[in-house]
Amino acid sequence: MNQWHLFLAFFRVGMLGYGGGPSSIPLVRAEVVTKYRWMTDEEFAEILAIANALPGPIATKMAGYIGYEQAGILGAAVAVFASVAPSLILLMALLQLLYKWKDAPQVKRLTAYIRPAITVMLGIMAIDFFRESRRSRARPNGVSRCRQRLVDVRQMAPPSGVRHRLGARVRGGVSLAMNGLYG
Repeated sequence: MNQWHLFLAFFRVGMLGYGGGPSSIPLVRAEVVTKYRWMTDEEFAEILAIANALPGPIATKMAGYIGYEQAGILGAAVAVFASVAPSLILLMALLQLLYKWKDAPQVKRLTAYIRPAITVMLGIMAIDFFRESRRSRARPNGVSRCRQRLVDVRQMAPPSGVRHRLGARVRGGVSLAMNGLYG
């Protein structure tokens, strides 16, 4: 068993495991039990049960354990790195594109459209939350708890100049959305 096979096994899992942990479990099994025969189905089932019981992403937990069992601490590091490397590479490539195109007028226009829309969606969600908490009979103190949280947040709030600029952005976004300029 060498580090290269460990890297390849978990790199393939990282590349093909689209959708998170549940989609990568059969891929890990195919590499570890079927292809490389590093463990039996029973051992894999035990590792899966332990990995499910612990918090965090299951693919990296399984990679770390299997890598450690096969090649010690270095094997664990190689396996964990290999399982996250495809996402890391993709993220770096996307960041390069973002830096390349960040000053393009199309990107700036898209950002200008998205910011007010997100602000409005968050505002609508907050309004819906307050309405629902007022209607709720199960929690009669829901509104007062929300008010207390608002007071707590205001005590941690940034200086008033920043609040005024933020408030102006929110009001501007709501105004633009209501006038149909962003919709």
